[in-house]
Amino acid sequence: MVQFVTWVSRYLLAFTFIFSGFVKGIDPLGSAYKFGDYFMAFGLDFLEPFALQFSFILCAAELFIGLLLLFRVKNLVAVWGAFLFMLMFTPLTFILAIYDPVSDCGCFGDAIILTNWETFFKNLPLFAASIFMLIHRKRIDPTFPKVYSHVIAGGLLIISFIPSFHGYNNLPLIDFRPYSIGTNIQEAMSFPKGAPLDEYKTILYYQKDGVEKEFTQDNFPWQDSTWQFVDSKSVLIQKGYTPPITDFSLTNFDGWSQTDSILNYEGYFILAVSHRLDKTNEESFAQLNELYFKARELGIGFACITASPPYEIDDFTSKTGVAFPFLLADEILLKTVVRSNPGVILLKHGAIIGKWHYKNIPESNYFEGDILSKSITNQQGNRTMLWMCIMILVLALGKILIAPFSIAKIDKHL
Repeated sequence: MVQFVTWVSRYLLAFTFIFSGFVKGIDPLGSAYKFGDYFMAFGLDFLEPFALQFSFILCAAELFIGLLLLFRVKNLVAVWGAFLFMLMFTPLTFILAIYDPVSDCGCFGDAIILTNWETFFKNLPLFAASIFMLIHRKRIDPTFPKVYSHVIAGGLLIISFIPSFHGYNNLPLIDFRPYSIGTNIQEAMSFPKGAPLDEYKTILYYQKDGVEKEFTQDNFPWQDSTWQFVDSKSVLIQKGYTPPITDFSLTNFDGWSQTDSILNYEGYFILAVSHRLDKTNEESFAQLNELYFKARELGIGFACITASPPYEIDDFTSKTGVAFPFLLADEILLKTVVRSNPGVILLKHGAIIGKWHYKNIPESNYFEGDILSKSITNQQGNRTMLWMCIMILVLALGKILIAPFSIAKIDKHL
């Protein structure tokens, strides 16, 4: 029985660590933004410049520990690594749950959003599993001879960094955010017919003889003049429907909204996105400028949206010589729209039909002819790559899970 619980604990931790490390690793910038939130919340602003490095290390470490556990390589490193991770993060998530300095911990990136309390309760069985596995670590037999374990562990370590490096130099392989390709922004901002709304209860505070008491709208002492009204507040009692997108707003320098005109634009519209011009890749703006002139020639709309203030935009345009117009938007929104600075998204009637990292911006002739068909072809290529990765993973897991010696050992100890 002990052997079986050890087996379950190992796979539980392995799959959790692999999933957590992978979904965060394919979006290292998103993980870096979350680290920035933590640093700001805990007064560690001086660490914010190193958020991306922390992101790479954390994602790779989780994935590495999970792979070691899965393949039973370097068992001592894997078991202690899992235990120390849970020893650190379980109390941390408890603190987050109590004080709520950050809305969600980001433990599964944007793939699964958990509240801080949900994260803490999720960590409890994982922490228990890591303790149990640490105590019974000698029951975990290594898959490979010791002479090969160093080489295999080194290979797994290299593999653990691949998702983050790919995600940094390209857009995330899987886009879990509400601005993925195929999303119609207008529809994602709307309320479906019959969708439930937020329900609130009003609490009224009255005072009498120095004693303050709470009342509702049903029982407050409106006929008793000896009670003096003090205050009131609305309390959410049931959360209603929240659209996937709630903050997509674009304005010009005068503060006038340009959102509807862009989302309702007849034809294609290219949006270059740079959340901060002082942190952008300036070299790519020469290609964006060329793309702007081609778009104007083809009747395609074009604008660059940024959160930089107008004076920085003026300095930037003077420095780079770009001719396209700029619009303003919230920085967090722009970081969410595309994980690249700059990045490019292609709209048609408010629907996102293309997204590109600045290292993969298509040549201007891409926007000639049937653009929609080209975008669909690109999407099919990305899906093929994703399915290949999934199939390789499934085959690897299948080989491990049905290994005869593993089943025999479990049966022997039951």
